[in-house]
Amino acid sequence: MKISTKGRYAVRVMIDMAMNEASEYMPLRLVASRQDISEKYMEAIAGMLVKGRLLVSVRGKGGGYKLAREAKDYNILEIIETV
Repeated sequence: MKISTKGRYAVRVMIDMAMNEASEYMPLRLVASRQDISEKYMEAIAGMLVKGRLLVSVRGKGGGYKLAREAKDYNILEIIETV
C-alpha cells in the first residue's frame, strides 16, 4: 500500500500534536516549522483533520489546533483515511 504525501504529513502532524500536547491550542505555524512543512499545505491538511473530527480548531488570538481526543485513542489508518 502506498501512502500519499498528505497521508504521511497528516500522520506527522498528529504525532507532533500528541508529543507536544498542551491544554491550550497550538498555532499551526509552530507545527509547520517543527515538521518543516509549508504552512499553507499544513492548513489544508489541518482542515481535513478538523472536518474528520480528529482535531479541534479555534480562530483568533489564543487560537490554534489541538487533538479532539486523547492521543492513545487514534490509529494511523483512521488518520490516513481522513485525508
